[in-house]
Amino acid sequence: MNSVSRSLIRSVSRQTVVTRGLTRQTVAMGMQQRFNGTLADAPKASFPKLNMLYRALQFGLLGGVVFTGYSMWETRHPPTQESFDPSKKTIVVLGSGWASTSFLKAVNTDDYNVVVVSPRNYFLFTPLLPSCTVGTIDVRSLVEPIRFITRHKSRDVKVYEAECTDIDPEKKLLTIVDSSDVKGESSVSTIPYDYLVIGVGAQNQTFGIKGVEQYGCFLKEVWDAQKIRTKLMDCIETAAFPGQSPEEIDRLLHMVVVGGGPTGIEYAAELHDFLVDDLTVWYPELAGKIKITLVEALPNVLPAFSKQLIEYTESTFKEQNITIHTKTMVKEVREKEIVVKKSDGTDASIPYGLLVWATGNTMRPMVRNLMNKLPESQTVRRGLSVDDWLRLQGSEDIFALGDATATKYAPTAQVASQQGKYLARVFAQLATTEKLEDELASAPAEEKAKKLRKYQKSQDIQPFKYSHQGSLCYVGSDKAIADVPFAQGNLSSGGVATFAFWRSAYVSNIFSGRNRWLVITDWTKKTLLGRDISRE
Repeated sequence: MNSVSRSLIRSVSRQTVVTRGLTRQTVAMGMQQRFNGTLADAPKASFPKLNMLYRALQFGLLGGVVFTGYSMWETRHPPTQESFDPSKKTIVVLGSGWASTSFLKAVNTDDYNVVVVSPRNYFLFTPLLPSCTVGTIDVRSLVEPIRFITRHKSRDVKVYEAECTDIDPEKKLLTIVDSSDVKGESSVSTIPYDYLVIGVGAQNQTFGIKGVEQYGCFLKEVWDAQKIRTKLMDCIETAAFPGQSPEEIDRLLHMVVVGGGPTGIEYAAELHDFLVDDLTVWYPELAGKIKITLVEALPNVLPAFSKQLIEYTESTFKEQNITIHTKTMVKEVREKEIVVKKSDGTDASIPYGLLVWATGNTMRPMVRNLMNKLPESQTVRRGLSVDDWLRLQGSEDIFALGDATATKYAPTAQVASQQGKYLARVFAQLATTEKLEDELASAPAEEKAKKLRKYQKSQDIQPFKYSHQGSLCYVGSDKAIADVPFAQGNLSSGGVATFAFWRSAYVSNIFSGRNRWLVITDWTKKTLLGRDISRE
């Protein structure tokens, strides 16, 4: 083959290779274009339900922020109030607990003049008080000044920080005494009333046991929680002081709770959490020596709960090394020990460093004094007797509610709150009846029949009916129990999920948005930073 032929073959081969390369490139480009076009033209994946949920959450969060902001602004900017109206009747409210405060929030001051008399000028959210004893929640987060409520009523409400010492049902007159430490020129006064609402609650029941008031700590008021916290830290710091004998250390670090109701159980649970979560870290040499004992006279703790939840609580306490002594009665309280009578009839001595007394209630002296003035109608020794409309037996103008009364209902915050709201509706209906009575007297003859029907209907006031919403109790280790009405029976549950429900239920029942945020903030601080272990 000559050179010309060889050159021609080489040229053709090169053209073939180039052509194949261009062909591959063209095909690749075409495939890429088709692929890109397919992606561009394809419809995007759509999730309409998720999008709707996302938008609902956005609007819900925005609405929550706006509502919270407006509530805070409204709290700080109360409206202008009308002054006392001499032509209207005056309601005097005694106390600032659950019953009185619920009534005060709901009563219509357009219809009445209202006066509040209480030894403390605030409302205390008592269900979370055990948390304050160990620093889980700050005391100020559970306190709401009464004037935060009364200042937002349409008419001026007089608030006197004083104690009512005497009630004269015949003259409709109260005697009040200034209860503050700072006294002025006048410390005793009298207040007239048209209607009286007694919601003073009750005081701690000691059953006449010697030494309880002298050496025990109660858990009912703000100062009780502060006293318990101070004494608890005193016991721990004293046990850490050099030179203490092993027996004395064991006594100082033995915390005894008397009373197996919700208050006693929740305090023991909070104390256990404090020891495990905080003192183990900061007092490692003492943590394993601290003991908690609960004493209950009845056969079991939490008698108002179902058997299933009682057993759950007892098993949880056993896991937490909390000792429960049931069927054990306290006979005497001494400075460093309590004497108890056990189920077998023998006496025993239990040494303690801190004693918390969380038993039942008894009447206040003022209530007992009023009962003595109405001996024929006030015959029940547990408290004031009232009818189905919460009117005091033996009086037409006095109403009583909450723990100050002796009714078929348990002395709980839930009962007192519902009674307060109900009584506000009763007074609203009484005001309507009085207005219709005045209109009926001056109405033309052709309108009297219609006015008479309205008047008769307004007089039909329904009696109080309690609606049980369930019982809750914290049992420690982020666990709680709940006994809630469901369908025709009760739904009982316990555990971590119930603990979340317990928290949400308590937060929702706090009276103001301000205090809700304070409690939530305290819980968050405890989770992130731990509890404060300082003495003060």
